[in-house]
Amino acid sequence: MRIDFIISSLQGGGAERVMVIMSEYLSSIGYDVRIIIFSDVVKYQLPEEIALIVLDTKSAQNHLLRSVINLRKYYKIKDNRPNIMVSFITKNNLIAILVSKMLAIPLLACEHSNFFRNQSPVFLSKITKTFFYRFADQITVLTTFDLPYYKKYGIDVKVLPNPSTFKPTSNTKNKREKIILAVGGLDRYHIKGFDNLLEVMAPILKSNKEWKLKFVGGGEKGKVFLSQMAEDKGITENVIFTGFREDVANIMKESNIFVLSSRIEGMPMVLLEAMSQGMACIAYNCKTGPSDIIESNFDGLLIEDQNIEAMRAGLQLLIDEEALRNKLRSNAVKSVSKFSIQSIGDKWIKLLDDVVSKKRKE
Repeated sequence: MRIDFIISSLQGGGAERVMVIMSEYLSSIGYDVRIIIFSDVVKYQLPEEIALIVLDTKSAQNHLLRSVINLRKYYKIKDNRPNIMVSFITKNNLIAILVSKMLAIPLLACEHSNFFRNQSPVFLSKITKTFFYRFADQITVLTTFDLPYYKKYGIDVKVLPNPSTFKPTSNTKNKREKIILAVGGLDRYHIKGFDNLLEVMAPILKSNKEWKLKFVGGGEKGKVFLSQMAEDKGITENVIFTGFREDVANIMKESNIFVLSSRIEGMPMVLLEAMSQGMACIAYNCKTGPSDIIESNFDGLLIEDQNIEAMRAGLQLLIDEEALRNKLRSNAVKSVSKFSIQSIGDKWIKLLDDVVSKKRKE
């Protein structure tokens, strides 16, 4: 089976990362995989088995129109057509829907954010979700939260979570540093809730001076803002900024507690990754993702969304109760197996087969 993955670019975002991971997995088990992009921004090194096709001839000024024209022109040559198209992110999904209808190519279109988060221009994203998505052969979303919204518009929608990309640790009893870890781009500190996290952590770090709060992620503007905030609260010596790191798995193995302070998420891969590395995890029950991943008090702690006092109490509890940390980390490694690349890969294969088979019968 030939599968074409379609996305604007491979510039390094979360959706792009998932696309590359799934492309590599499907290619490794024998599928003929190509990735089609509409710009020449590529920050991933792809295996030579995966063809990268760049359709960016500047045939029209409008990105949407140009991409539809270029993709249709490419697929007008029958030898270029795949057995199925797989598109990621709302704008690319609209492009793929239009071309798939013109040329009768099966399409699986994947959403990678909540239904209430819209790309600019917002009106086009809303129209795509509420009207055009019904014309895709299958729509997928990351969490159960989104299902009712799409179903009310008569859309065939299924949950297809992100995979955990790290190999689960086999040792949850290793000695760990007294580190509370937060991971994410610092320039997105409002979305990631890093400003509120410093508010939460200030009294904790002042009364537990042996503990450190470590931020892993790039972003100079965000670092300046958060560093100033830490200084204003008098906790500079207990806050560490590592910048962007490629060895996040090793940092997670060495750290005690992972905190997800986001105001909003899609399906937080970083939470899956932290659990896979045996961290004791605590997360705001934000929209969306954490409640699909964590069973509270079993493999992590779920905290009422943006309740600063409750988050502070939960973090202090984890600091005080080593036995609780050990229980959560042990259960987390077991729980996250359902998000393994093999488990999520099996869901992908079934869905791809179902879409292609259904199209053949039409």
